[in-house]
Amino acid sequence: MTMGDAMRMTPLDIQQMVFKVVFRGYDKEEVNRFLEEIAQTVELLNRDDAVQREKIVFLEQQLAELKRTEATLSSTLLSAQSLAEDVKRNAHREADLVIKEAEQKAGEMIHQARVELTDTQRDLTALQKQRLLMVERFRASLRMFERMLEVEEHEAFHDAATASAEKLEGESSPRL
Repeated sequence: MTMGDAMRMTPLDIQQMVFKVVFRGYDKEEVNRFLEEIAQTVELLNRDDAVQREKIVFLEQQLAELKRTEATLSSTLLSAQSLAEDVKRNAHREADLVIKEAEQKAGEMIHQARVELTDTQRDLTALQKQRLLMVERFRASLRMFERMLEVEEHEAFHDAATASAEKLEGESSPRL
């Protein structure tokens, strides 16, 4: 299995993973418990990722709505300015007041949207870091298991070679 395959691994893939049984191998129950824990961890991370993605979609929709509101407010401001030029001084002052309030409200809404977008981007970055950390930890575990398997394999070859050498010595020595 390559690292590209590991990125597409699902909790079900981990739960259904089957290892060969070898002499002096690992405790099958312990390996199965470990795989179950990994599968549960991957499932939780997938759920958290989905929740964060839903939050991002929701906030992006809110931002789009705020931008539409801003465009509407900008259009209203232009209309108000045009109307204010045609009105008496009193009406002109009232129009200026309405414009200032609208600009302030639009500015507050834009500021709030930017704050929420920044928070969402920070949350997404944190999730991406957590995901990368989880992948690196999983990769390190896999490397550790690979090294342990290499040691087991080396010992098995050594034991087999020793047994063969002892057998040969026993056959070639004179019998008493």
